[in-house]
Amino acid sequence: MSPTELFNDIRDYCEENANPEVIANYTRYFHDGYDAYGLTLEQLEQSVMMILDGGAGFKLVKKTSRLLIKSPKYEETSFAILLTKAFEKEFTAQSFEEIDFWFAHGIDNWAHTDVICSELIHPYFRRKLITLANLENWRTAANKFQRRAVPVSMIKLLKTTESYQPLFDFISPMMMDEAREVQQGLGWFLREAWKIRKPETEAFLQLWKSEASRLIFQYVTEKMTSEEKKKFKREK
Repeated sequence: MSPTELFNDIRDYCEENANPEVIANYTRYFHDGYDAYGLTLEQLEQSVMMILDGGAGFKLVKKTSRLLIKSPKYEETSFAILLTKAFEKEFTAQSFEEIDFWFAHGIDNWAHTDVICSELIHPYFRRKLITLANLENWRTAANKFQRRAVPVSMIKLLKTTESYQPLFDFISPMMMDEAREVQQGLGWFLREAWKIRKPETEAFLQLWKSEASRLIFQYVTEKMTSEEKKKFKREK
């Protein structure tokens, strides 16, 4: 089977199982629009298993995924993520370039970004196939969702890192990013860091409380008490 044939089979499946009711249930979560067929996660996973059971290998999946992620339809990119996840044991330092390609050519929402961070990028970190250096250029990428992926993909590193200072240093150039989605990602990362190591995280937050977006701090302080939040109130 060729990548084009597999792509067409996936599209046919999506069209045959389209459901407007599912679309209506999820539209509210996507501020910039939700272009979807309306498949459930169960349907996606069942179809992925059928494709894998049919003998699809990582090489075919990589080439097909390059077609899927360019589609505006939500589920087609979801297929790329789920199929690629199945080949985690075959990930190499070189195959990480595929994720870079995805962001450059098709990832355009927070949901896919966050799943890619958790299910695809983290395994590369866990297996030591990549380091933060691989994400250096992502911090200034044209795609705001690729920039968001930097702090979000670092969240799981918080439980395996002895010092947070290298992580904080890495995101410092992003603290003035103007994109809402990036600010939300930064706030989420820093909130999780604060939960684990408060003094170290608060020292970093103090450096930025007068300059960085208040949205970042809105996310960071979400779980804080009123007294704790006062530390990061911007001085007039």
